[in-house]
Amino acid sequence: MLIWLLCITAFAADPYQPQWDSLKQHRDPAWFRDAKLGIYTHWGPVTYAAEDAPASMEWYGNQMYIEKHAAFAYHRKRFGDQKTTGYKDVIPQFTAPKFNADEWADLFARAGAKFAGPVAVHHDNFAMWDSKATRWNSVAMGPRRDITGELEKAIRKRGMKFITTFHHGYAWQYFEPGYAFDAGNGKNADLYGTPHAKGAPPDERFLKQWLAMVDEVLVKYKPDLTWFDFELQKVIPVQYQQLMFAHTYNWAAAEKREIGVAHKFREIHQYTGILDFERGREEKATDYAWLTDTSVGPWFHHNVLKYRTTNDLVDVFVDIVSKNGCLLLNVGPHADGTIPQKAREMLLQLGGWLNVNGEAIYGTRPWRIYGEGPTRNSGGGFSEQKDHPYTAEDIRFTTRNGALYAIALDWPASGKILIKSVTAKPRRVSLLGSKAKLKWTSTPAGLSLDLPANKPGDYAYVFKMEGLAQ
Repeated sequence: MLIWLLCITAFAADPYQPQWDSLKQHRDPAWFRDAKLGIYTHWGPVTYAAEDAPASMEWYGNQMYIEKHAAFAYHRKRFGDQKTTGYKDVIPQFTAPKFNADEWADLFARAGAKFAGPVAVHHDNFAMWDSKATRWNSVAMGPRRDITGELEKAIRKRGMKFITTFHHGYAWQYFEPGYAFDAGNGKNADLYGTPHAKGAPPDERFLKQWLAMVDEVLVKYKPDLTWFDFELQKVIPVQYQQLMFAHTYNWAAAEKREIGVAHKFREIHQYTGILDFERGREEKATDYAWLTDTSVGPWFHHNVLKYRTTNDLVDVFVDIVSKNGCLLLNVGPHADGTIPQKAREMLLQLGGWLNVNGEAIYGTRPWRIYGEGPTRNSGGGFSEQKDHPYTAEDIRFTTRNGALYAIALDWPASGKILIKSVTAKPRRVSLLGSKAKLKWTSTPAGLSLDLPANKPGDYAYVFKMEGLAQ
């Protein structure tokens, strides 16, 4: 494989050079700040191997080589001795017989997503597209279908932007336990990485293939947004980080396209890209748009792992939007390619809420404060595990076209609500999804509203205020 031929070459005349000062000039796409909701999918050989396992094995390609992990004995019993039957032998058994890109895209659109796409390659280094950069791809083996290509067509056909996410930089460390087993002979270094000591920096072969795979997806599928897991800075050196950004931005400039690149590092974000928080978010509203990636349940579908509730999902989504963020929501399909029923239900419930309340979400901007109420949840990555449930006193604000939206994260049992931060008198107040005429009073303590007898839904409730002096 002539990997170097697949890399996009940088020239002095390109608008962006692989240097932070140059990359800092790039502007994130305008559509992103308005989109608010995206959906992506963790799905692949890991799902096939671990979906029915008795314990969580979402990093199966790593855990199956760790003798103290439950995945080790599970793999040996189901597939064989890791000395000869390794992760490379699991991959061809992932055949995805029921995958239907149009069914996925229909569901994502009904959920209210404005951008969507696959995890193009996870830590296991298996490309879910028709690749010339690696023989370990979904057309050459396993499904023998261009998963990314089929999804790109189906998603764009429904008016959504297309996203691809990349996690394969971590493959260099992910497969390190495998070097005591089948990965140690070096015959499949293009999958497992060249055998090396734990923590050793990646070699040039690995880095060139990492970049070539990213470049190939750009050229073949023209994503509107790319997203990178924690391998930036953790594994990928600065030189290759900068090359990736420069290749991406120069490609988009040549194609006359907007593109964004999301990642998880404030140190990089000070120069370029969209800042992302895995299972977490910003603590306050920001002047830049940012991203949360989280999941309706497990990352890869696993029968022993629980799903969150739709009520919790809507509340967190509203909190994110009030602070100038967007949500990238993961769904883990079954190994056969179907979407689990619980995930379908949650996505359709979210879509139903957005059908009623979407004007308070899409295209909105933060107000002078993001919210009020007693519940204080911390920010940063992985902070949602510490979240406390929101109450009817927890209210979040958004603005759009001169209207202020106050979104109560529960329905008050008292039949009244006081929005303390709104002390000016609006011209009109309405409750989205309700035809009832609201009784309200503007007081120095805030806007006091008498609620109708029937609530207009099961989740967060949106009060629209018009003609309010900002």
